[in-house]
Amino acid sequence: MSTAGEKSLSSDTAHLDTIFKQKKVLRSVIKRDLKSMDPILRSQQDEAIQKIVLEAPWFKACKGLCAYISCSALREVDTTRILSHILTTHSQMRKKLFVPRVEDRNRNMRMLNISSTEDLIASSLDILEPAPLDSDGNEREDVLFANEPVDLFILPGLAFDKAGRRLGRGGGYYDTFLSRYEELAKKKNWKQPLKIALSYPVQIVDEGTIPLTPNDILVDALVSPSGVIPISPAALEICH
Repeated sequence: MSTAGEKSLSSDTAHLDTIFKQKKVLRSVIKRDLKSMDPILRSQQDEAIQKIVLEAPWFKACKGLCAYISCSALREVDTTRILSHILTTHSQMRKKLFVPRVEDRNRNMRMLNISSTEDLIASSLDILEPAPLDSDGNEREDVLFANEPVDLFILPGLAFDKAGRRLGRGGGYYDTFLSRYEELAKKKNWKQPLKIALSYPVQIVDEGTIPLTPNDILVDALVSPSGVIPISPAALEICH
């Protein structure tokens, strides 16, 4: 005879399986929509989104941030102009930039400090990542071991809603990393960084479309070509 605990576990597993299937279907829909985007329109929206970020008070004020390196093959919102702006700014005024490096297939991702595009190498998936060692052979600074907090995360994703739900690509890398950083900030008594996702309009879906699991991390705001969409109280406070 099954115990109550076993029945509950079975029910939870079935519920998660249902969520994962729903997410898989939604990923297929969004990938199809992204693939069908007109290249000229995509380029225009990339420029508009990056211009909004670069002119935003919360971006100008941040001293340190984590940001993704866009991959055209994945049809992510371009971040080239944002990263170039940071890396070419005068050294005394430059923001400290950390970018992702995937370590393995077990959701382990690091955010390492770079100071130049020359610090990047192509991964086995042909995605640009920071080399683990700098030109002097020293390990790059990892944001999870940094002495100071970052103010901002600029995040990718496949789909988002205006309640802050984010649908990733299914690897769990960003949710795992964000959870680790949130715990670190709590432990250090640091202010939690703003989590800003960049999104084409086609990626913004109706609320309730993206199912949630306990491990999913909500974003604070979206940036689309039409402007910033603040979601969390922290984003509402800083954007208004």
